[in-house]
Amino acid sequence: MLRPATPADLSAIKAIVDAAYAPYIPLIGRPPAPMSEDYASRIAAGEAFVLDDGGAILGIAILIDQPPALMIDNIAIAPNAQGKGLGRAILAHAERTARDKGHKTLRLYTNVAMTRNIAIYRKAGFIETGRHQTDRFHRVDMEKQFLP
Repeated sequence: MLRPATPADLSAIKAIVDAAYAPYIPLIGRPPAPMSEDYASRIAAGEAFVLDDGGAILGIAILIDQPPALMIDNIAIAPNAQGKGLGRAILAHAERTARDKGHKTLRLYTNVAMTRNIAIYRKAGFIETGRHQTDRFHRVDMEKQFLP
């Protein structure tokens, strides 16, 4: 169900990201960083993946190989598909990908205002490793370690 994104997926990726992150604009005071990402370059680099359900794109993931870890740069699920375990499926795929690359760590960061996402990541076994600010965004760094 999760497959590498192609250029034909670009408009669906942008639509899902915009819909998934729009509710955070009032909390953050501006569009979250994923809303301005260059997804065409992520697709070209082989870092973009889509959850394809018979031609309907339900979610996206940006996975970046940053040895010694795999960075989960973005996960977004279409609002009408949220709460169905698709985020957990993406996290499981990310862990398998990391293992396949010989890594024992997944890393990610999220905005401090995205408390729901922080709770989801904690439930999935991620721990907070720090906080930082980039481009006026306040972020929470998280990681999950496992045996390769």
